[in-house]
Amino acid sequence: MLLDTVLKVYAPAQAFCVYHTQQLIKRKDGAAGIEYVVIVGIVALAIILFATPFTDAIKSTLNKVVTALGGTTVT
Repeated sequence: MLLDTVLKVYAPAQAFCVYHTQQLIKRKDGAAGIEYVVIVGIVALAIILFATPFTDAIKSTLNKVVTALGGTTVT
């Protein structure tokens, strides 16, 4: 039941993204290059903003794994 709901949302979202990505690639005007730069900048900003708060949690989790395996933790 949950899988059906997820697929009902995922399939149209994927089709939407694929269609608009293809349309963006097909465009030959000068604005397309600038749009790529803006998209890359937004993605980079999102990665930085969302990854930074989780750095300590990720490092802590990986250190637990390393300790369990008998390795040296990273400080």
